[in-house]
Amino acid sequence: MGVLWSRFTAASRPLRVSALLTVVALAGFTINAIHPVLPWFLLWLPSITGSGLMVINFSRTARAAHLPARASRFWRHMFVVTVLVALGSLAQAYDIITTDDPSGQHVSPGQMVFDGLAIVLIIYALLRLPFGRQSVGELFRIVLDAGTVMLACAVFVWHFSTRYALAHSDARIIYISLALTTLALLAVFAVAKVVLTRPAGFLDRGALRMIGASVLIGAVGPTLRPMIEPADPHLFPDIVTMPLIFFFASWAAERQRRADYRPRRGVREPRRRSFSFLPYVAIAAVDGLLLSVALPAAAPDRQVIVISAVVLTALVLVRQITAFLDNGRLLNRLDHGATHDALTQLPNRTLFHERLDKALNAPGERSVAVALIDLDDFKEVNDTLGHEVGDLLLIAVAERLNGCIRVEDTVARLGGDEFVVVLDGADPIAADLAAQRMIDALRPPVVADGHELPIRASIGIADGRSGDDPSLLLRHADIAMYAAKTITGTACLHFTPDMAQAGADNAHLGAELREAIDSGQLFLLYQPIVALPDRRVIGAEALVRWEHPAHGTMAPQTFIPLAERTGLIVPLSRWVLRTAVSQLSAWTSAHGDDAPAVLNINVSPRDLREPGFAASVSALLAEYGVAPHRITLEVTESMPVDPQESAPTLSALRSLGVRVSLDDFGTGHSTLTMLHDCPIDELKLDSSFTQAEPGRAPVAATVLRVADSLGLRAIAEGVETPDQAARLHELGYRSAQGFLFAEPLSPEEFGDLLTSAQAA
Repeated sequence: MGVLWSRFTAASRPLRVSALLTVVALAGFTINAIHPVLPWFLLWLPSITGSGLMVINFSRTARAAHLPARASRFWRHMFVVTVLVALGSLAQAYDIITTDDPSGQHVSPGQMVFDGLAIVLIIYALLRLPFGRQSVGELFRIVLDAGTVMLACAVFVWHFSTRYALAHSDARIIYISLALTTLALLAVFAVAKVVLTRPAGFLDRGALRMIGASVLIGAVGPTLRPMIEPADPHLFPDIVTMPLIFFFASWAAERQRRADYRPRRGVREPRRRSFSFLPYVAIAAVDGLLLSVALPAAAPDRQVIVISAVVLTALVLVRQITAFLDNGRLLNRLDHGATHDALTQLPNRTLFHERLDKALNAPGERSVAVALIDLDDFKEVNDTLGHEVGDLLLIAVAERLNGCIRVEDTVARLGGDEFVVVLDGADPIAADLAAQRMIDALRPPVVADGHELPIRASIGIADGRSGDDPSLLLRHADIAMYAAKTITGTACLHFTPDMAQAGADNAHLGAELREAIDSGQLFLLYQPIVALPDRRVIGAEALVRWEHPAHGTMAPQTFIPLAERTGLIVPLSRWVLRTAVSQLSAWTSAHGDDAPAVLNINVSPRDLREPGFAASVSALLAEYGVAPHRITLEVTESMPVDPQESAPTLSALRSLGVRVSLDDFGTGHSTLTMLHDCPIDELKLDSSFTQAEPGRAPVAATVLRVADSLGLRAIAEGVETPDQAARLHELGYRSAQGFLFAEPLSPEEFGDLLTSAQAA
């Protein structure tokens, strides 16, 4: 009772008054049915007043600004229906109150016109609703179910009303009754079709059910007249049914007006059953009518047959409903699996797009933001600790994100280590607050399988509004997320147009790089590697450059990361390898033993994962007649190398005699374990340690001791001053390269350097 009372008090005043009018009408009807003490015209006042309240409620809903356009159109049609029904109710009440003989149906011409137009408009409005595409089989089943409901109503109307009307002496009454009955049954068919097909979600389903109840009461209510007329000709069922119809209709309008179109986390649209109970209720009702009509007057034998037929029908219905429920549970499980991530149980990409579309297409002007979260260094967790630990990390992150967002937001997993959040109704300030909650939630490390894992994430936010393109909003969030990756630690950035321009430039540059590899825009420079302290040239490093038609000469740090992201690093490395090996072959032919003893060539970790890479290097060396020990392949330490995936290729290269070097040592992902697991021949000390002030900790000496203990050669990079060269030599370094000795040279300039060395 408390729940009902709270709902009653929460309703609008017109709806509460409509409910009270229904109670008053029922009380007055009951009193006069027992003993007519109230004036009969007073019993029609609730119907007249209720029709006015219904018109007011429908007018408010039809004018509601927050409703979608299609919903507004439907409720404008229904507002006209309520006006017609109100006029028909007024005409009926006037006809009955003013007549001397109230016996019979008393359908006035005004009531017939207004109610007939109302029923036609109801049918038109309902059938015009969009129901989506349906197969022929689905449409056939819907028509059968709706026809079942309509036929059941027709049986009741026939038994309680039409057969009495046909016996009436006035032909006008017969035609009017048949016409209104036919229209009412067509309205029932239309309502049944709507309820069974469930049109697009812009209409509140509860409101549609209320409208269906109103139409059903309006169709069946008059059938009670023949049963109660003998008690008193002034007793019309419409005295009670009309206020009840107006109450349900007003309730429908209010439900639609209060419908919330925003997506809700954890709240999906109600799952549709694979069947509807409505046709079975109709069959059960007709069976009940059959029992009430056939049993009293039938012989015992026929009573047994009737009861058996009804019981058999009931058993078949129960059996069929049980099968439908089992199928429905299976479909629900399949539906959940199709819309949720199996690991984290968060919504997946499909449900995310559904929620985002709903937020962007909700009525009214409102803000919608999308936050894209990517876990940094997640691959290292998988590679070093295993996928099981990585899965535990993803589950923990999902729980934390899901626990720190608002009820109207949706967090989903797009795949891998990418998560996305729909921030419904969030302006940039609210989006910042949400991002800060996410950052705070991810700050504590995750303990997974005994490992304490710190979380570093990059968050990109795209700020949008109703009507924006969802795919564009997600792309903007993706661009902002990649921009956030350039900031140390967990960071968050909002999308700005200049980010889009940078992204477009990168995309354009990627297309140009593909062309540059094939059209001769790339070239190599060579920096000497010298012996300390005499500065004798003992090797060289090949350095790629891009002579861009518009931007001029571009350094590798400008386009190598782009090549890594786009996969162009593989053909780029192939070009560098072939060009460098052919140049070493040319220098050997021209300068003999004075040619560089070793040529260092940079490759990518991606190359080491390519099947057949070692074989292609072997074939290239054989083609140009270069001994494998004269080639050193450098892998940049700042880019992660997966020992498991790369070790077979590295081992195959070393078996050929090719040496492997770890470049920029001390700046990236390497660990002593990696040095042990990966077949490495050489370490190149990063220039940040080479150029360190003399008073700082001697990292260079530590690296040299590590190299010596592992049997690796050490080369110092970035030597720019004689003091740096002298200090490195004192520490024990025997090889170095840098601007002190020579800047990167063209092949011709490097050849001249070799000629000068020969002359000296």
